Amino acid sequence: MTSTLQPASTTEAVKRPGRWLALGVLVLAVLLVAVDATVLGLATPYISEDLKPSGTQLLWIGDVYSFVIAGLLVSAGSLGDRIGRKRLLLIGATAFGAISVLNAYATTPEMMIVARALLGVAGATLMPATLALIRNLFHDPRERSLAIGIWGATASAGTAVGPVVGGFLLEHFWWGSVFLINLPVMIVLVVVGSKLLPESRHPNPGPWDLPSVGLSLVGMIAVVYAVKETASHGIDGNALAAGLLGVTALFFFVRRQLALPQPLLDMRLFRDRGFSGAVLADLLTVFGLSGLVFFLSQYLQLVQGRRPFEAGLAELPAAVGAVVAGLVAGRAARRFSVRSVVAGGLAAIGLALGVLTVIDESTGYPLLGAALLVVGVGAGFSFTVTADVILSSVPKEQAGAASAVSETAYELGAALGIALLGSIVTGVYRGFADPEGTPAGAHESLGGAVEAAAGLPADGAQALLASARASFVDGLTLASGVGAAVLLVTAVAAWFMLRGQRLESRS
Repeated sequence: MTSTLQPASTTEAVKRPGRWLALGVLVLAVLLVAVDATVLGLATPYISEDLKPSGTQLLWIGDVYSFVIAGLLVSAGSLGDRIGRKRLLLIGATAFGAISVLNAYATTPEMMIVARALLGVAGATLMPATLALIRNLFHDPRERSLAIGIWGATASAGTAVGPVVGGFLLEHFWWGSVFLINLPVMIVLVVVGSKLLPESRHPNPGPWDLPSVGLSLVGMIAVVYAVKETASHGIDGNALAAGLLGVTALFFFVRRQLALPQPLLDMRLFRDRGFSGAVLADLLTVFGLSGLVFFLSQYLQLVQGRRPFEAGLAELPAAVGAVVAGLVAGRAARRFSVRSVVAGGLAAIGLALGVLTVIDESTGYPLLGAALLVVGVGAGFSFTVTADVILSSVPKEQAGAASAVSETAYELGAALGIALLGSIVTGVYRGFADPEGTPAGAHESLGGAVEAAAGLPADGAQALLASARASFVDGLTLASGVGAAVLLVTAVAAWFMLRGQRLESRS
């Protein structure tokens, strides 16, 4: 297969044999990450019951993966540009599968947090490598848009496969089994990918700058930690120290990138208004969605009493909507405009989240299903087109770094969203009025309240669960309202920042 290191005309690139099969291998990696993210939400009540984490530890289990991956994505994307994106992808996929086993057999909250963090290290190599390889496999703009749509649709399909398969496993096996489903996907990816994928890298990347790697990692993790601590406990010494450390590290990171002849991340990419607008839209969209995604499975199971498999099926409309929208997003953006498709998608998500502010414990599924379908359609349009804009804005030699910026925005948005919106849910929940004799652990999480109720007399258990569930729903609706406001403001910002932006129509 022709290497992307060798110069090739656009015609040759378009006609490269096996490029669609190679895309099939790449989307397996996307499926791997998407399934892992969704099954965690379903497994959270079982992890809470078995490992008995505190409310803070439960949030760390949920967001430490995003913390680590956000800190390492830029470095990993740049590393792939240097050592080869195929090589990095296969190494990362092997590590991802192996560390999934550690997640499955974690026996303490601390061990689970460490396992999720290590999974973040491996995950940081996957997403930027897949997008960068797509940029090098598909030189024709229309083919590339379709490939990116398939890439995004697979991620959405993973959000459908994850809950359904995870729900089935949770009903028949222990919670650790949901992480072991990564193994067969990883094996296929490594075996087939080693034969089908072409290698690609930057032809003259320069050295991998370790000081820049350290500054990026410290800066991102410290800033996200500071936001999380402030949201959970208010401004204190730890939050201020972490925030100061993070901002200082990121300042020197940017300064160093501007001074290096071959930087880890070319900051000049952000001079492109379309690139910057697409990155900002991704970050704020995921921020607005992440709190809902993390707590929705708990609402369906612990508030409405659905079984895990049923809860997984209940979340299907979001994935179906995202798959369909992702496949037609590129065509829609060319027919109308980039800003109308992105801003329209973001506004649709915001309105759907606004609808979720009226839910209660007995809300019927038609309202929930319709809202989730609209969320999926909006996300499918927005994420697919912004990914296309980001990749189209840079030379293919910088595809890894640009992809890493896109994925960093995604993961940083997820970490901040879980930290801030998750803390809103947790903060409101902890204030519920509990019956006399309620154990302190009931205030840590809704799963803790369910466990505590099992040891109380019938009247006390019923009163505890009613109060705890009502308080949890109050927190969820408040977080949905904040998310809706963020998405609607982001839609307005995208309308102006993406003004005049167009997707390429010809080679």
